Amino acid sequence: MRSFASDNNSGVHPRIMDAVLKANDNHAAGYGDDPWTKAAELKIQEVFGKEAAPFFVFNGTGANSVALQAVTRPFNSILCAETAHINVDECGAPARMTGCAVIAIPTKDGKLTPDLIRPHLKNFGVCHHSQPKAVYISQVSELGTIYTIEEVKAIAELLHAHSMYLHMDGARLANACAYLNCSMREVTVDAGVDILSFGGTKNGMMMGEAVVSFRPEITENLQFFRKQSAQLASKLRYLSAQFIPYLENGLWLENATKANASAMKLAEVLRKYPEIHFTQKVESNQLFFTIPSEPLRKLQEEYFFYMWNEDINEVRLVTSWDTTEEDIARFGRSLERIFA
Repeated sequence: MRSFASDNNSGVHPRIMDAVLKANDNHAAGYGDDPWTKAAELKIQEVFGKEAAPFFVFNGTGANSVALQAVTRPFNSILCAETAHINVDECGAPARMTGCAVIAIPTKDGKLTPDLIRPHLKNFGVCHHSQPKAVYISQVSELGTIYTIEEVKAIAELLHAHSMYLHMDGARLANACAYLNCSMREVTVDAGVDILSFGGTKNGMMMGEAVVSFRPEITENLQFFRKQSAQLASKLRYLSAQFIPYLENGLWLENATKANASAMKLAEVLRKYPEIHFTQKVESNQLFFTIPSEPLRKLQEEYFFYMWNEDINEVRLVTSWDTTEEDIARFGRSLERIFA
């Protein structure tokens, strides 16, 4: 059933599926010692720079857990937005696997700022308190909002002044770049990000992510954290091969641009109804809005989607790289019937 529940629900882009099938060629060395993984590593370095060191993993939770282990010790603390994926949607995996305290900071739009972070930068060197060491930000945020390059730089500069690290969860990094009209490098390593969880599952890939380190001292032990975290695939070529077409000829940007454009079109459909109120700016492929109870009930009879805040009837809809004009038109016809 086609829906706007999540970009995780969409299929795999044909070029990426074809790459997986082509990787299924005879025998190849395991654990990344294969030509597909080497080629994927070079592609990532073409995008982020020669200093980038990619380590392929199974999924987003694994990527975040491995990345945060690489920049912390168990006596450290990790700062994040209250809505952050590592705080809400990963069943405590990063906290369990790092041993760190996760400090959740309330925000209105899912984004951290230096002013929100600064009050938590204290008690350095005091053994009674967890030591602040890393900040986690999501690009795109869990509320569909996007950090500008300048906003990322401001956070990175503050952290680096305190010998801390900035970790970016780039599960929807492509959507952010499509909105900002910038390269992935500009909003990550060039903006001061130290380590990146880089995924494409929400943007046409089948599965898998890459933890990309931009600092030699972080890279040093990443292979061991990946192995200890059960994130090293034996037949790694099937994960890494996907990144080759994903990063070739701008497929990542093409897919994200389509998803973002579909969200804007869907937003226009929703804005026809005064009873519907957006709760966040529409900047990516995610839409957040409130809707009265009776129309909501009727809409749920026709579509599957997630409630974001049931107390206020806040809904989240997500468009995908393969959302069609007919998908949007059909949703519009449903709203016409419901509000008639």
